[in-house]
Amino acid sequence: MNLSDLVGYATDKERFRSVADYIDFCTRYLEYVDTGLQARIVSQNESHYQFFQYREEGGFNITRPVNSRLMYGAEGFPQAAQQFTATLEQLRDGQQPADDLRENLIRTIYTLQQAIGAALDALPAGKSNQARKVNGDLFERLIRLLIVSLNVDCVSGTMQVPVKDADGSELFKSSYQHDLLLSKDGELKIIGSVKTSSKDRIDKVFMDKFLYNRLTDTALPHIAIFLNDIQRKKTKRENEYGVSATFLPGHFKAYTVKLNPLDGVYYCDIRPNMREDALLSQHIKTIDHFFYADLWSLLAKHGQNLDGIAIDPQQNGDVR
Repeated sequence: MNLSDLVGYATDKERFRSVADYIDFCTRYLEYVDTGLQARIVSQNESHYQFFQYREEGGFNITRPVNSRLMYGAEGFPQAAQQFTATLEQLRDGQQPADDLRENLIRTIYTLQQAIGAALDALPAGKSNQARKVNGDLFERLIRLLIVSLNVDCVSGTMQVPVKDADGSELFKSSYQHDLLLSKDGELKIIGSVKTSSKDRIDKVFMDKFLYNRLTDTALPHIAIFLNDIQRKKTKRENEYGVSATFLPGHFKAYTVKLNPLDGVYYCDIRPNMREDALLSQHIKTIDHFFYADLWSLLAKHGQNLDGIAIDPQQNGDVR
């Protein structure tokens, strides 16, 4: 596939209807990257980040930062994808995969999604909003498909939540749209948000938990899954680039301490301060923790009876 073919593929969300579809596209994209780039630009301030620069067919565009410690190359990806699939099968069957496979889980999810995002970066500048929307939608779908592949009921959709007075009489219904609605045995167990970045979104995740649990008088777990929190920045020198963080630690800490903590926050590309800061490290983990342990422990908790909730699933093309 040439770059034009890859961009056309990535912008057609109907092509991504299974985890295997994501793997197939990623394989094709990594094969292109192996020989088709104009250059790889190394970040000036964090050298493990690179930017791919396309040739004339991609308008010489420069991609988002790619973490070379996480992104698989064309040579290693087929074996990594095979191991990734085997790990998912173990989790689906109630087995505990070996801890040394956690890195593969993180890296494969990161690589699958960054292949799409980097391909979309070849679109002209006037279509950047389209690229962001498609990239975000496909990341949400990828996470849902991974959860569904584990035989867990998971949809995205709008919930009509009844709001009652002190006597239990319904006053009205409040609508909430969520990326992840996980249920088991007739109960809603987990509500989740899935975004490529927490930039301009972290406040809403905390407020959603606060309002939903206050209105429904429940303690339903709310989680958030993010790809990364890093963006490209221009340096003072021409044709040189660095990276900057988009995560707001002060906001996160304030909401966690003064409003309510989330029940799980997960990253593929976790920032150093999320590991080193005492408070942040208590609440933020890499995404392997969700699939290895937290998903199952949250599903085992008492949930909210689905009889009292109207859920309108989105028609998003997700299939098993």
